Amino acid sequence: MSKICQITGKKAQSGNNVAHSNVRTKRKFNVNLFTKKFYWVEQDCWKNLTISAAGLRLINKIGLDAALKQAAEKGYLNS
Repeated sequence: MSKICQITGKKAQSGNNVAHSNVRTKRKFNVNLFTKKFYWVEQDCWKNLTISAAGLRLINKIGLDAALKQAAEKGYLNS
């Protein structure tokens, strides 16, 4: 499972840990991802999505059908 949100397309970013001595080491900023099961009324089926917290808020705001259409247009939805 890749660490990419299927609704918003968010993925891990890279950055630095900065010590008190200003020594920098590489690190990753991971996305707040989880797997959630949604009931898709229009298709009369259950859909498992790997989404971020921001993706969940987007689904609550505009609805599952609209969010899936938007993600498919932008190419974020892989299944």
